[in-house]
Amino acid sequence: MQKLIEAIPGHDKEVYGISMESVIAASLLLILILIIREITGIILPKIFSTVSVGSEVAKQALSNSGKSLGVAAGCWVAMNLIDDMDWIVSTLQLVMVVAIVVTAFRFVGVIHAFVLWTDDDGVLDGSQKTVVSAAESIMRFLIVIFGMVFIADALGFDLTTMVAGLGITGLALALAAQDTISNIFGATTVLLDRPFQVGDWVVIGTVEGEVMEIGLRTTLIRTSLDTVITMPNANLANTPVENWGKRRFRRWQPIFKLDINSDPTKVSDFCDGVADLIAGHDKTMKEEDSFARVSTLGPDAIDIGCNIYWNISSGKIEREARDGFLIEVMQLAKNHGLNFHDNRRRHSS
Repeated sequence: MQKLIEAIPGHDKEVYGISMESVIAASLLLILILIIREITGIILPKIFSTVSVGSEVAKQALSNSGKSLGVAAGCWVAMNLIDDMDWIVSTLQLVMVVAIVVTAFRFVGVIHAFVLWTDDDGVLDGSQKTVVSAAESIMRFLIVIFGMVFIADALGFDLTTMVAGLGITGLALALAAQDTISNIFGATTVLLDRPFQVGDWVVIGTVEGEVMEIGLRTTLIRTSLDTVITMPNANLANTPVENWGKRRFRRWQPIFKLDINSDPTKVSDFCDGVADLIAGHDKTMKEEDSFARVSTLGPDAIDIGCNIYWNISSGKIEREARDGFLIEVMQLAKNHGLNFHDNRRRHSS
């Protein structure tokens, strides 16, 4: 490098008190770093192309990581080419450390692709999404902490003094960050006890919605209005969680109102017919606890109460099953010559 600089005319001059030799060296090194950055940005995504398949997040992470890693590699090469320019070496060291931290922070997105790549069906379930979300949060937290230490070292701070200072101010920092610490413990509780997973529909206090992401500090929940609620994890440790995603069945208790003047024999046959529909349906379960019986006799209507357990995990399938079942009930009432109660009609005594 030094021979190359000396071969450039005017390298031994100074402009406004600045050595041209330093300017030329910095310019050459900058060009070298940019070249290595572009090369690495092209090569790295191709190396990991098999891992990034099926994950746009990973592809973007690899692309961005390649460029920042190229800056770090370029700085390392440049540091080995410069010997007697301390300020340039110090600057290169700082830039290299920052680039490595940025690379690591961006590379966290590859966790999602790696889990997806190792999965048999190529689709992540709720538990896998929860682990990925937690792993990404923990990795980002650790990268930030260690990155700050390495950057401080590159800036010339005495790490021994810093560690001692942390020991003195540790209590104050713990008190100031007690909410953050509580949220981290709340996240740990969620991961260990697993009251819900990413993708579950939950009710936590007054909040109801689908769990989007579980982080170290907060959990994101998307409501039925398509808004996103950010809930501190500390609240999860002390608030009851109702998880609709862990239901073993879906209970439905419809009430059919028949005309008060209906024939009792036909009403009884109708109840038996509805019970047979429930028992014979391919989406029902718990037949011993299912029924269709007269529950109330009112002044204008006969209430037929039903108890049905759907062996269904999807809301869409349940709606389709209800639709088909109700149409069959309508047909059954028609076959027995029964009419459903109409509030607009008056009945004579």
